[in-house]
Amino acid sequence: MVKIRLAQYGAKNRRTYRIVAIEEGKRRNGTPVEMLGFYNPLVKPAQVSINLERVAYWKSQGAVVSPGVEKLLVKPS
Repeated sequence: MVKIRLAQYGAKNRRTYRIVAIEEGKRRNGTPVEMLGFYNPLVKPAQVSINLERVAYWKSQGAVVSPGVEKLLVKPS
C-alpha cells in the first residue's frame, strides 16, 4: 500500500520536509515512489508547496494520507 507522508531533510534543528508517496513498509527517509511537494516550517509564514493533481491521482489509486499531510492539505495557501 502507498502512503502520502512527510520525509525529514536538513540538519538538526533546521528540518525541512518533503511530501512523498512511499510504500508503507519503507523507512521514513527511504526512496519514495514520487515526491509531491515540500514544507518548510522555519520561515514565517511557513512555505508549503504541494502538487495537488498528483496527490489526487495517488488518492484515486488507494494511497492513504498521513494526519500531518492532511493538515497541510486543508490549510489555505
